Amino acid sequence: MIRREGERMLVSGPLTLASVTAVLSEGNAAIGQGARTVDLSEVGELDSSALALLLAWSREAKRLKRDLSFANLPQGLTTIARLYGVAELLPASPAHH
Repeated sequence: MIRREGERMLVSGPLTLASVTAVLSEGNAAIGQGARTVDLSEVGELDSSALALLLAWSREAKRLKRDLSFANLPQGLTTIARLYGVAELLPASPAHH
C-alpha cells in the first residue's frame, strides 16, 4: 500500500473505510522517518475516509514539526475536500512522474 522513494511516500490501491486504518500507521511511520510528500497517483478506489486519512497524516506531520504536501490528488478527493471546506488543509506539491 505504501512504498518510499526518498522523501516521497507513494500510496497505492484503494483508500476506503476498509483499508485506511492499516495505511494510517504505515504512513505515520513513514512521516516519522522523513517522508515529506504523499503521492496519490496510484490510488484506485477511494471514499471520504481517504480525506480523513490525509488530514490525520497532516496532523502527524505538524505534531512532528515537519512539512507535508500531497501530490497527484485524485479529482474525487479534491471534490470531497472542497465540499467539506477543508481543501486548503491539503497543501499540494508539484506532480512527479
